[in-house]
Amino acid sequence: MGNCQPTVFPYEEFDVVADIKAIRKACKGFGTDEQAIIDILANRSSAQRQEIKAAYFEKYDDDIALFKECYFQVHERDLEADIESDTSGDVRNLLMALLQGNRDETYDVDEDLAEQDATALFEAGEGRFGTDESTFSYVLASRNYLQLQATFKIYEQLSGTEILDAIDNETSGTLKKCYTALVRVAKNPQLYFARRLHKAMKGAGTDEDTLIRIIVCRSEVFDLETIKDMYLEKYDVSLKDAIRDECSGDFKRLLLAICH
Repeated sequence: MGNCQPTVFPYEEFDVVADIKAIRKACKGFGTDEQAIIDILANRSSAQRQEIKAAYFEKYDDDIALFKECYFQVHERDLEADIESDTSGDVRNLLMALLQGNRDETYDVDEDLAEQDATALFEAGEGRFGTDESTFSYVLASRNYLQLQATFKIYEQLSGTEILDAIDNETSGTLKKCYTALVRVAKNPQLYFARRLHKAMKGAGTDEDTLIRIIVCRSEVFDLETIKDMYLEKYDVSLKDAIRDECSGDFKRLLLAICH
């Protein structure tokens, strides 16, 4: 997806035993040495962090909460179970489909399929009375991003309406927000995440969960460096400067360390 560059690379002198001992030491005693933990975790690849996690669990079982999955750590509940219980109808169906992880991860584009999907989307929305949400959900949750871009282009040629405008006209509420987010990610993932980061720091208060989720998840093998470029281009301020202005303490230091 363009010239995307990671900001976190595998640590060449990686020693999992040394790392878990250093983390253990940083967590024990009077107070926590947050900088020591930041220095380790912000400079290890995802695979290395997973190895640290597994080794730490095995050796220091009492501190397992330190490395629990983000959602469970915050809410002490299973994400899939919460979606099942807290949502319903088309929103639940869409979110559960996304959780299955069945999206095509290739970069292949099938023009015939794009035409078929564009036609199906038109017939499910603007081309009928009412909206067949299942068609929108299936296409948006299963096709790769380049395939979706081709589909959106053909859709506009077919209907004369941009896909985001069609979604705005044909859907509402939470489902519309979900579809809009999926389309924007497919069109330009880096710009989408730049916008989300800006929104998380805009106005009173800072959405720390969104910041840490996006910055950590996009830092490796993905596109954080490109997101930083998009942020600067769109908002005339660097992402690091925005973090310096809007965040504080150890949280700020962790984000800046990951952003390099």
